Amino acid sequence: MAPSPGRDGRTRIHVVSDVHGNARDLARAGDGADALVCLGDLILFLDYADHSRGIFPDLFGVENTHRLVELRTARKFAEARELGARLWAGVDGDRAAVIEGAVRAQYAELFAAFPTPTYATYGNVDMPPLWPEFAREGTTVLDGERVEIGGRVFGFVGGGLRTPMRTPYEIGDEEYAAKIEAVGEVDVLCTHIPPDVPELVYDTVARRFERGSRALLDAIRRTRPRYALFGHVHQPLARRMRIGATECVNVGHFARTGRPWVLEW
Repeated sequence: MAPSPGRDGRTRIHVVSDVHGNARDLARAGDGADALVCLGDLILFLDYADHSRGIFPDLFGVENTHRLVELRTARKFAEARELGARLWAGVDGDRAAVIEGAVRAQYAELFAAFPTPTYATYGNVDMPPLWPEFAREGTTVLDGERVEIGGRVFGFVGGGLRTPMRTPYEIGDEEYAAKIEAVGEVDVLCTHIPPDVPELVYDTVARRFERGSRALLDAIRRTRPRYALFGHVHQPLARRMRIGATECVNVGHFARTGRPWVLEW
């Protein structure tokens, strides 16, 4: 059930994105809020800032992680995939099974940290088929769907668009646009990726443009939600800007800051 306004008649929502394994701060992210909203990327495959953290360095060590990050940052994606293939060739067992086991371990800890109620959608590095196994009562998973929270309508669209990175939950532009269309007019539009605006999709540390959604940008201009909230780009050129009547806000990178973004009315 969606929360009602608090005793003072106001509703306070905390919003996080790009958790990337930070279960400790996630357990406190809902403190003082009527609900928590999570916009995905729960798991940590590798940390571009700390090459000792994540599934990849656990398997292959810091030096190999450093080399992989160098190749990706230089946009040498074919060489990065070749490096990965060589490393995986030396691992006993099925690659998919090894990754899934590591992801399950992270999900068990992260979903246990969600407060009640939590409303969540997937990021591009998440594995949606596993979520029903870990989402407890009080955690509502939404993708291409709407929910009312404190008298306002929130729409959720998860995942990312296809890139050379080939992360687990990347989908085609048409499929993504269909989910945006299914959400329709809402007060708060919640997505993992940003609208396709240069200032919002450029990562100043990775030194590259991430993929934003043109369909999302068109929907913002057409339906004029009060807020468009998203993450995905960890160090954006601009963390917030207005598009017409809509305040667009990057609510990540929670893994680094450990602080939720606050929406109150």
